[in-house]
Amino acid sequence: MKFLYVHGFNSSSASIKARLIREELLRLDRGHEFRAPDLPHLPSRAMQTLEQEITRQRTRNIALVGSSLGGHYATWLAEKYDLVAVLVNPAVNPHVALTPCLGRQTNIYTGERYRFTLRHLSELEQYNVTAISHPERYLLLVQTGDKVLDYRHALEKYRGAQQVVIEGGEHGFRNFFDYVPLILGFAAGKLVQPATASPRV
Repeated sequence: MKFLYVHGFNSSSASIKARLIREELLRLDRGHEFRAPDLPHLPSRAMQTLEQEITRQRTRNIALVGSSLGGHYATWLAEKYDLVAVLVNPAVNPHVALTPCLGRQTNIYTGERYRFTLRHLSELEQYNVTAISHPERYLLLVQTGDKVLDYRHALEKYRGAQQVVIEGGEHGFRNFFDYVPLILGFAAGKLVQPATASPRV
């Protein structure tokens, strides 16, 4: 199994969630299974980077893990390549949700500065999946305390997928490490619910 982590808006491969998954796989002597590329801010170039990663693996035994905007990208890739995807507080319709972000932006991890423009929004819309075709391939993890995105939009979009809804929390997904075994288990074809989660199928 290969894991491809897809980070969110103004994030990077150095994000906490990416690090926690990598560390757990290293502990299991499976560090070679993990990839987390730094994505360009322009959606078309970000997608090109991700597709190159998938092609480079020369296998379809790949599990995508997408956080926030990365969930938007991961959904499109899962549909195109028939892959398993774990979505963590995913962005739904980011071409609308990110409209207030137009203008100057700075990546909080890399320090890169750029302008977020209408081109970004247009490209994000091109990668929008209106309805998932195989809900069983998806695991949705959301926290109701997310103040950045409305978790209910994700519940609706990924209806029929395995859904774990955690009361409270935040957009960054509080206590993410507790759910890493769940993510690895889902990728292996099984789902064992943690005691603090409210599963919805």
